[in-house]
Amino acid sequence: MFERFTKDARAVVTGAVEQAERGGVQTVDAGHVLLALLDREGSRASFALAALGGGQWLESVRQALGEARRRGGLSQAEADALAGLGIDVGEIVARVEEVHGVGAMSGDRKDKGWWSGRRSFSREAKDVLERSLRIAVARRDRHIGDEHILLALTSCPGVPAEVLADHGVTYESVNRVLYGEGEAKAG
Repeated sequence: MFERFTKDARAVVTGAVEQAERGGVQTVDAGHVLLALLDREGSRASFALAALGGGQWLESVRQALGEARRRGGLSQAEADALAGLGIDVGEIVARVEEVHGVGAMSGDRKDKGWWSGRRSFSREAKDVLERSLRIAVARRDRHIGDEHILLALTSCPGVPAEVLADHGVTYESVNRVLYGEGEAKAG
């Protein structure tokens, strides 16, 4: 499948691996894919994000992804649902971090030297990449671009889609900017 990726899409995938390495984790997740996508400039996805006001909220998205990682990958909607059952996720995170250190629930290993080799992709990250292929095929595009990855991130359930939607970036809004009529259409 990787051979069908454009240069920009490949850069997103390798950037996601770099994001995981910087974070000291062995598994690349969909949040890493989103962070790598946010780092891109001069691509169709970066155009779409900019058209949707990305310059104003990129740091907020990064912070929200970091908070979700601290919550062990729980989305805000999941944390809110648990709060409705009387479970305070913030309190649980605070207690775990008090005993085991900040970031203990993120699944990040502190003994980074134990493992060497390739980073694996989580099921969620694989789903995003597979969905990007399906989106490209459905649009009859020959190659998978970073715009297809962005569309996949907005349509796969999970933290990245929730965080993007909180900032008005939905499948429909990205699709409208990329393929719709008018001045906002990406070229």
